[in-house]
Amino acid sequence: MGKSIISTLLLVFSIAQTTKAQSSLAPLNEDYYHLVDRYEIKYGELSPFFHTSLKGYTRSSIGQYADSLLNEDKQLSHQDKFNLEYLRNDNWEWTGTEENISKKTFLNHFYRAKSDLYHVREKNFDLHINPVLHLSGGRESDDDVTTQTNTRGIQIRGVVDGKVGFYSYIGENQVINPLYVRQQIASNIAVPHEGFWKNYKDDGVDFFTARGYITFNATKHINLQFGHDRFSVGNGHRSMILSDNGPAYLFLKLNTQVWKINYTNIFANLTSDVFGNANGLIANTSYPEKYMAFHHLGINIGKKLNIGVFESVIFDRTDSLGNNSIDIRYLNPIIFYRAVEQQNGSTDNVLLGLDFKWLAAKGVSFYGQFALDEFLLENLKEGSGWWANKFAVQLGGEYVDAFGINNLDLQLEANLARPYTYSHSSRYGSYSHYRQSLAHPLGANFYEGIGIVRYQPIDRLYLTGKLIYAQYGFDGVDENWGGNILLDNNSREMNFGNEIAQGQQADLTYLDFTATYMWKHNFFIDGKIVSRNLSTDIASADSDTNFLSLSVRWNIPQRLHEF
Repeated sequence: MGKSIISTLLLVFSIAQTTKAQSSLAPLNEDYYHLVDRYEIKYGELSPFFHTSLKGYTRSSIGQYADSLLNEDKQLSHQDKFNLEYLRNDNWEWTGTEENISKKTFLNHFYRAKSDLYHVREKNFDLHINPVLHLSGGRESDDDVTTQTNTRGIQIRGVVDGKVGFYSYIGENQVINPLYVRQQIASNIAVPHEGFWKNYKDDGVDFFTARGYITFNATKHINLQFGHDRFSVGNGHRSMILSDNGPAYLFLKLNTQVWKINYTNIFANLTSDVFGNANGLIANTSYPEKYMAFHHLGINIGKKLNIGVFESVIFDRTDSLGNNSIDIRYLNPIIFYRAVEQQNGSTDNVLLGLDFKWLAAKGVSFYGQFALDEFLLENLKEGSGWWANKFAVQLGGEYVDAFGINNLDLQLEANLARPYTYSHSSRYGSYSHYRQSLAHPLGANFYEGIGIVRYQPIDRLYLTGKLIYAQYGFDGVDENWGGNILLDNNSREMNFGNEIAQGQQADLTYLDFTATYMWKHNFFIDGKIVSRNLSTDIASADSDTNFLSLSVRWNIPQRLHEF
């Protein structure tokens, strides 16, 4: 990443000599994070341990939050008590729980704690090792292929000398996806949420998943991380700012949480493009790189309202010989990136905007995001559909313990992105990584509505229903209507008269019902039914499929393809 990054890391590591104990983060997992976030909404009060707009959370903060809720005199359903005890057990090295001690061990060394295959607890060393397994089989009506997932891996976390935390995960995967996912892979040369891949049998893909980092506190309130992972910003099902849609990337992250403020900097090394075909990616070549500098400032106003502002810049500095280097001016953690970009005389891709979360009443919250790529107020007022009025909007709400029914949670969300949002005049300047959007999986040029129902009727059973409806525009042959963010926006079809969902129109309806049973700690059995209907202006692109699957998961989240 260049001498500047190496110098920065040397400084970071030197600071680590005086750090205090620091935990790893809980891996991103939609179901897991909902269990944590719902308690802010349930009690109508922002958590003092973390800001929910920045994910992931440290395991220590999750454990402390669960401890505080159980210790307070609050009305909790039996399922809530089970969930909080589950969170305490999952982060037991940071909690006061004794419930995690196993009554029966395996060979006297394994599963001495309910949540860990193997652990070490010494004064200067804490270690947790767990297996990862995801096996599934399914069938769909749209194609005569048996779908499958076969993931085996290992997850390790711990703390050295009470100062430096670490996390590592590696998994080997062979997956045969439903037809619509296979079609997406063929058209984009990218496996959703993953990096390098190769062909597996006639219809599948084979790939490694690897994430890992170190983390420590430079001071009581400033945390640093360095490694290979991904993050998510926002309180919605989708994120219009930064999501975990793409694969992990090399990053340096600084997080400052003091008073009511949370300030996050992320400096990342991204992959601009990849080369391959239906048989997989080419391994003996160097893929072009680009960089991202991102910062987000959030503040709690009282106990009900959190407001955040963000700015992100995507840039590359490729010389005539094809060598690339980071622009050290963007490493300034407290500067306005747009000013740096203009000062450089560059055409880097800068996005800025805001997000909010309002706990309107106990059990009810509203949230939203606004991401601004470019716009001219004059053209916006005229309503002329100027192509460079590029922005994305999200509005949503959640209702926890709806209608007085314990552990019935409802969520509604609306998203939109104007044509050409997140794209750039350089194919290396798009808001993407490994040919996948860093924000919404549909890219741009769409409307979307989402409804989610979650219900936990008994302790170990979780029922989830999702309805996603989207209307978007896609490109015909040699066209660019603004939905594909990887295309150079200089190839746009017109300067004025642009509207959302322009081009070849598609209407997508996606229904998902999942029943999940947790047999043992972090050992899940999923039954899933998916119905997906795509109706387009091009009859040959239409599809209508019903997909059923049964899965066994151990220490790994669901693999979702909600597009």
